[in-house]
Amino acid sequence: MLRSRAAAHEVGHSPHFRWRGGEVSRLEGFSDAVLGFALTLLVVSLDMPENFDELLQAMRGFPAFAVCFALLVQIWYRHYLFFRRYGLQDALTTTLNAVLLFVLLFYVYPLKFLFTLVLGAEAYAARIRPQQVSLLFTIYGAGMMAVFGVLALLHVHAYRRRDRLDLNEIEVLDTRLTIRHDVLYVLIGAISIIVANVVPGHYVGLAGWCYALIGVAEFVHNYRGGRQRERVIASMAGPPAAADPSETAGAAPAGATQT
Repeated sequence: MLRSRAAAHEVGHSPHFRWRGGEVSRLEGFSDAVLGFALTLLVVSLDMPENFDELLQAMRGFPAFAVCFALLVQIWYRHYLFFRRYGLQDALTTTLNAVLLFVLLFYVYPLKFLFTLVLGAEAYAARIRPQQVSLLFTIYGAGMMAVFGVLALLHVHAYRRRDRLDLNEIEVLDTRLTIRHDVLYVLIGAISIIVANVVPGHYVGLAGWCYALIGVAEFVHNYRGGRQRERVIASMAGPPAAADPSETAGAAPAGATQT
């Protein structure tokens, strides 16, 4: 299992965040199976090409598949880190995890359709009317809000249990930064939905450009979060040890001569 191999090699492990997850649980195994099925849905709808022209047409959808694959792998990695770091298996964690998996399964086809359309496959461009584009962006934005909203709630749950989990100062900060990161994604999805439903139809493409805010948000978040982490790590290390007075009491001042 990929998760077991990643955990055995401590993929994603930070020296400042202790892992509380033990052996890969049945909940994690079930989640991997569902995510694997979601990845299968990205390609299962493609019919077997019967000639070379159909093969070329299918290959035009490869960039969209690559983007969708990368997004799902990112979500899997976030899911993997959560269970490695916190090791939670309680009822609320299980419920939120089930909601996340449900949303991902529902989200696959809109995700694939949107990126196939954006990346220029003519066959898909003909399957949507101009007045439906705003609805497509709304569906995509709602899916994004749901996925990162649930990830944020999972980390809020871990943060509330920080005393029971015995999180240290840097672990508490990293948990809060993760929540803030996910909330930023939720807000960007909401902005895109608002733009898609407010601007005139010929400007609806601006809803897609709203996702360029992710780069700006990531830069600012990582910069500010990095500064905060540096301060916390420095405070955890403590002030430099003072010199032993007994070692310096008999030392002559610089430049002084002994008689």
